[in-house]
Amino acid sequence: MDSNIERVITQMHDTPHKSVLVVAGAGSSAMSWLLGVSGASRTILETLVPYGRLSMIDLVGEEPSQYVSEQNARAMAYAAYCRGMDLREDDSPVVGVACTATIATDRPKRGDHRACIATWDERRTFGCNLVIDKGKRDRTGEEELVSRLLIQAMARSFGVESEFEIGFTAAESPEVTSANHDSPVQRLLRGEVDLVKAGLEGKLSAVESGKHEPAAVLPGSFNPLHEGHMRLAAVARAMTGMDLVYELAVLNVDKPPLEEEEVLRRIAGIGGGAPVALTRTPTFRLKARIFPGSVFVIGWDTMVRLIDPKYYGGSEADMLTALAEIWAQGCRFLVAGRENQGSFRTLDEVAVPQGFQPLFQAIPEDKFRADISSTELRNRGR
Repeated sequence: MDSNIERVITQMHDTPHKSVLVVAGAGSSAMSWLLGVSGASRTILETLVPYGRLSMIDLVGEEPSQYVSEQNARAMAYAAYCRGMDLREDDSPVVGVACTATIATDRPKRGDHRACIATWDERRTFGCNLVIDKGKRDRTGEEELVSRLLIQAMARSFGVESEFEIGFTAAESPEVTSANHDSPVQRLLRGEVDLVKAGLEGKLSAVESGKHEPAAVLPGSFNPLHEGHMRLAAVARAMTGMDLVYELAVLNVDKPPLEEEEVLRRIAGIGGGAPVALTRTPTFRLKARIFPGSVFVIGWDTMVRLIDPKYYGGSEADMLTALAEIWAQGCRFLVAGRENQGSFRTLDEVAVPQGFQPLFQAIPEDKFRADISSTELRNRGR
């Protein structure tokens, strides 16, 4: 291995980045170099070589129209990124790295020898496409060329300078592309991701795997967040022993989708009291798939709708099926009482379907009562 490449790889291993590397056709030397330098376990989560047709289809989700292409390299890098997000064990930045190439073999090829390389991280995708000067190198030489180019692309995504020589001929000129992703909220609104997290500092990040770790989840419109929400959040933390997450669904059964500007306004209104999860899940059946193992914190009025067949197309069977699916995901409910028509209504007054009583737990009135709503606060503001 070139000492300059080794130095660059060492610097990459010293960054907090984690990566999944996927190569097909060429780039296996880059894998070997990366794994051969001490510290690889800090950087490489997984390496994949999808050579077979079905292996590639399994990776990217469909058969590529062209296997060696910028489009397929980007799809491979995105799949690698998603895989990395599933495999990381902390909040380290993840980079999906991919190379698809056709180079010299033991038989002549009519077309060009080419390599398409792509990286994908949280903010952008980077591409490098090269038509190789055919006949100037043997297979080993072309493999080395592509692997050098792959290490350079990976280093760029890691924020590491890479000044080593690639070894281009005069006829070779790589085409470099770079594009920023749309905002996480825009991707959520378009249905490209199922979940966007907003941390305590307000930073938004799309969760490609579409799952949230178990938590006490307080769904709401938060328009605005008020003292009742915050007190309920504190009680939920104490009763469950779980971290609290506010959940804001950008889709609503009875209303049009929220605009990005409105979503950001509501997140800003929540402030740093707890993380926020943005979803496209207007029903608890869908929420349970995003938040397996979680406890949903709801009010008496929401509880009444949850078990009313009217909200399931009039079908009691569909209502019971939905409750069973929620239970199967390991979820349950904390139910807070609520003032309704002059009286305080609680879980005890709700006819929970037979057999589903363990799915629900009441929050005692002496622990929480708040006779105020976001709607009332907005009306007072007007």
